[in-house]
Amino acid sequence: MSEHSEGKREHWGSGIGFILAAAGSAIGLGNIWKFPYITGENGGGAFVLLYLVCICVIGIPVMMCELSLGRHTQRNPIGAFRAITPKTSLLAHLIGLCIVLTGFGLLCFQNYGLGALLLLLGVAIFRYSWTVVGFAGVLTGFVILSYYSVVAGWVIGYFFKALRGGLDFKNTTEAVAEFTRSTGDVSWCIGFHVFFMFACAMVVWGGVKSGIERWSKILMPLLFLLLYVIILRSMTLPGAMKGVSFLLSPDFSKISSRGVLLALGHAFFTLSLGMGAMTTYGSYVSKKENLFISSLTIVGLDTLAALLAGLAIFPAVFAFNQAPDGGPGLIFHVLPVVMNQIPLGGFWVALFFVLMFIAALTSGISLLEVVVAALMDEMKMSRHLAVLLSGTVIALLGCLCAVSLDSWDRLPALHQLLQQTFGVGQSSFFDFMDNISSNWLLPLGGLMTSLFVGWIWGTRGAVNEIRHGADNFADVHLMSLLSGLREDPHHNNPQYHVLTLAAIWGIFIRFVSPVAITIAFLHLIGWMKI
Repeated sequence: MSEHSEGKREHWGSGIGFILAAAGSAIGLGNIWKFPYITGENGGGAFVLLYLVCICVIGIPVMMCELSLGRHTQRNPIGAFRAITPKTSLLAHLIGLCIVLTGFGLLCFQNYGLGALLLLLGVAIFRYSWTVVGFAGVLTGFVILSYYSVVAGWVIGYFFKALRGGLDFKNTTEAVAEFTRSTGDVSWCIGFHVFFMFACAMVVWGGVKSGIERWSKILMPLLFLLLYVIILRSMTLPGAMKGVSFLLSPDFSKISSRGVLLALGHAFFTLSLGMGAMTTYGSYVSKKENLFISSLTIVGLDTLAALLAGLAIFPAVFAFNQAPDGGPGLIFHVLPVVMNQIPLGGFWVALFFVLMFIAALTSGISLLEVVVAALMDEMKMSRHLAVLLSGTVIALLGCLCAVSLDSWDRLPALHQLLQQTFGVGQSSFFDFMDNISSNWLLPLGGLMTSLFVGWIWGTRGAVNEIRHGADNFADVHLMSLLSGLREDPHHNNPQYHVLTLAAIWGIFIRFVSPVAITIAFLHLIGWMKI
């Protein structure tokens, strides 16, 4: 089972190729677009510190879970969970029972849509056990890419606007008006959305080595080079150090419970966890790779990209006395105004949107590959047919998101159906898809993966898989490693020391990460107010 078809399944050509591809999956619009504006809204340096803590608490442990699960089974998320799931699982039955009872309760309160959905989900868990988690991971990647590609389409559209000088705004009022006009243009939104999906499909069409890995080796170094160039220009502006101070100097009075939970959720989202991407990429990894070091490197590159994006944006924003808490519009509303106040402003705006496009593309590729890998493994499709089918369906679903950014006006029938069935309260289909994936599917996927690896597969099984390529992961005493005494046999004797890297990871994956994810999830859906 763990040696499944190694000769037939595609694999990464090199360790660096795998790391760059996985880092590219993690480094996306969440780093370049979302991280700066939520940092600006939550006090700067204090939020950055919270984010780094959350990366350690959730990011690294769950990342290792998904990679080890994928490599051990050599399968997509559905096949991976199916391969290890025992014939009977008391924990799965307990979860299924709770979901069924919740569904009955909702039916009693006349919430028929959600109640029926939970009943079906509970029955599915009784029937298919933990395999449902793998299916949910594939579904999550499918849903996220449908609206993620719409935002990526805006980035492409704004790049062409910058080339034509169409982003020469004098103030944010003009910038907001142009953004509203552009996103309200159906042909503009759909056209660039489809263009982005076509770009993702062309890369995935080439396969793991010739497509994803080859392009990752080009795009990732280029992304960091562009970040470096933009940072140099931003840092040379008068008053730029105010932005640096805002980003790196923590003001602990700005820390709030909302900020903690937001940092927790973003740490999860930005690393592509809970959506099957890392399980899928892990299935292409050879037994020689050190998954522990690879996980640290991937998380490190992702975190570095987020911090560099902040250093590229905030110095320029503060240099021209703009508000750092510009929200989601910080990139589209504020940045063009700021950049156009410096020499060759149009060039710098265009360069920044090239940077955003690269970040979006590397993440979009991984989301599409999750669905493609599932179709290839489960439906026995060829790669080309799987790319064509999944890319087309996701593009069509994304078109619905593209035409409903601010309201349901263009989709009244769909709005009425969802309202009557589920009581949808979101302002648009775009927001509905974002809410379903970000607030429900992602955290639940991560929570179930942690429980599955920690309690069903077992940390011993996972550690045995991680040992391939990382012999000392379960043997080196943590204090010995940190103090530089790794080679001292008196400090590495497992008979006397149990505080190893594997022991710490096991505690986090069995207890700390599930509790943290559960609290964040309950807060996100409004069932717990903190």
